[in-house]
Amino acid sequence: MKTLVIAEKPDMGRTIAAVIEPKAKNNRSYLEGERYIITWAIGHLLGLAEPDAYDEKYKKWNFGDLPIMPEKFKIVPNPRTKDQLKTIGELAKRCEAIVNACDAGREGQYIFALIQQQLKLTQPVKRLWISDLTAESIAKGFAGLHDSSEFENLTMAARARSEADWLVGMNASRAFTTRHRTLLSVGRVQTPVLALIYDRQKEIENFDSLTYYEVKADFEQEGRKYTGTWQGERLTDGEKAAAIADKVRGKTGRIAEYEVKDTREYPYKLYDLTLLQREANAKYGYSAKKTLDIAQALYEKHKVITYPRTSSNYVTEQNIDGMHKTLHMLKSTPYKDLAEGGNPRIVHVGNKAVCNPSRVEDHHAILPTLRRPGTLSKEEQHIYDLVVRRFLSHFYPPAEYKQHTLLTEVESETFKTNVKELLSLGWKVCLPGDDGSGGKTGGRAKKQEDEEEAEELVSEPFSIDRDAPVNCTDALAKEKATQPPKAYTEGTLLKAMESAGKQLENEELRDAMKDAGLGTPATRAATIERLKKVGYITMQGKKITVTQKGRTAVELIRHAGVELLTSPEMTGAWERRLHQISKGEAEREKFMENVKRFTVSIIDKVRKQPKADASLFEPGEAEKGGGRKRGAKASGKAAGEGGGRTDGKAKAARRPASAGSGGGLMPLAPCPREGCGGQLIEGKRGYGCTHFKQGCGFVIWKEFSGKQISHAMLKTLLEKGQTQLLTFKRDEGDYKARISLADRSTGKLDVQRAEV
Repeated sequence: MKTLVIAEKPDMGRTIAAVIEPKAKNNRSYLEGERYIITWAIGHLLGLAEPDAYDEKYKKWNFGDLPIMPEKFKIVPNPRTKDQLKTIGELAKRCEAIVNACDAGREGQYIFALIQQQLKLTQPVKRLWISDLTAESIAKGFAGLHDSSEFENLTMAARARSEADWLVGMNASRAFTTRHRTLLSVGRVQTPVLALIYDRQKEIENFDSLTYYEVKADFEQEGRKYTGTWQGERLTDGEKAAAIADKVRGKTGRIAEYEVKDTREYPYKLYDLTLLQREANAKYGYSAKKTLDIAQALYEKHKVITYPRTSSNYVTEQNIDGMHKTLHMLKSTPYKDLAEGGNPRIVHVGNKAVCNPSRVEDHHAILPTLRRPGTLSKEEQHIYDLVVRRFLSHFYPPAEYKQHTLLTEVESETFKTNVKELLSLGWKVCLPGDDGSGGKTGGRAKKQEDEEEAEELVSEPFSIDRDAPVNCTDALAKEKATQPPKAYTEGTLLKAMESAGKQLENEELRDAMKDAGLGTPATRAATIERLKKVGYITMQGKKITVTQKGRTAVELIRHAGVELLTSPEMTGAWERRLHQISKGEAEREKFMENVKRFTVSIIDKVRKQPKADASLFEPGEAEKGGGRKRGAKASGKAAGEGGGRTDGKAKAARRPASAGSGGGLMPLAPCPREGCGGQLIEGKRGYGCTHFKQGCGFVIWKEFSGKQISHAMLKTLLEKGQTQLLTFKRDEGDYKARISLADRSTGKLDVQRAEV
């Protein structure tokens, strides 16, 4: 009898087979050798069943049927991948043992657990737990397979996460949707993330800018020039500011204070997934999902980086030797010069900035592997470059500076100057050439974020004689204005999700909050994408803005009195509890009881909530106007406070309900999108799929080419693909045509003229 190896995806399975069964026969959906049969899942082959699997009545969304609380959760195969699930079951019958080789993380554990449950696999199971897919790591992993019992707590945490999300998401979404007659998606993680974005946008809109004045003076002493900023209470009087500038201009002053100290800057931390996503968003504008997909390809397909879905910025003692070998490998790549300049003695088990086993959970930081990269796409090269440069930077000494701080006094007025003199670039030689963080030539007047004081970065020696006079060669008063908080980008939102919305700049505190963030590194990108798909947020370049529907959703949830649904800190506490379950430090049953009680409280509170006016969900002019108006500044009140927001001078549109609206949420027909399994229900302006939460975007709009799509026409479109002949009126003359369903995956319609 053989051993069945179940990988998470085909590429992983084939990579594993090449190491443990190099002569295996390829059978399309599996490979078979002398000792092992290697097959794979294709992501999630199974998922939790929809409510109607428990009772037919749940096909209709009815508030009176809530809450829905399964005694035992059912799982169902994904229709699109059921053949692969069947293959795994048939192969398992021929094997006496199984190796779980799915991704070494919570989701990978869950994928295997559902397969094992559905197929009723009883064979003993071993766990392959590796951080990269190099041949060396795979061979080492199979030589030291873990017993599956070591990961039982992780499986329980994965089940708890999935079932908690189902309970809250299914019940809250149905409650708010049926109460307010608009499809509203609510979730344990997505809703507090939406609330973060909403609150930031409200801060920006309600921000009152304050005009103030800054006085800067140019000084010279024996050929040395520098600039100082006037010190005192914030100036709000322009005449007073101009008077100070006039007072000191052309006068002689003295050095009141002069302090010089040596400073060092150490390399930035090695990447975890969230940090990598933040950097890629800031530098290349990549979305969190795009960065994750690229990193996964670099890991899974190209095998040039280690497991990317990690929350750690450190490595263990076992990784140090591999890091030294990788440094040597990089000497024969385009990174030759940087690799040869690195000092392997700097990276050792005593370097806590790199090697800190207590801070490594399931996986160490993202590292380049020993495999030389082949042909990478431009985007893959960008992400690989970030990982390699961050890795190499730790083989270099700190950057060294002299920090000069001086106070210059002229006519009893004091000006402060900060000069940062570069002594040695150290690790900063590893930064990309176009990076503004202290490149090879240095730069002038680099502004520190959130500080009014400018810092001048110079690469030539800087010195001032504290006893010699200085001349004020010029002075100028400049009008400035206080700035509102910055809108979230995907990068800054990921940072906020990591710390459950707390503005924590202290790195130690941020690290402590990592297991209490919103979601996990592996799920945060999907949460952001989910908010886009359901129409709650939209992108304006890199900036994230809340749509009118998103605003109303947050306000309805808060007004219902279920603040926990929008509370990042409380949801973060739930994530911490899931983490504790995975470590055996908390009970799954108690967590689920709390989730059930919370779900019941949501239903009770929504039941008492007044129904929202349909106009509150209508998009504002900026949303409807496409790219031309997306930059319009929202200046009115949010819906629910002032009866609709205004964008510039244009008020939010108030459309009347479409003909035939109010038909309820009775399923009208199965969704025609292949493999979906959802039902079409009637919304205000169209017929959409109940599986919108799983990402189905199928919708047939009620109005098309001047015709109203009735229930009967909808049925004909779905069954026959086209309507009967209709008369279309046009200025150039009437004509006969049929409306056809052009795309069964999206609901796109077309007009087909009848032949004359």
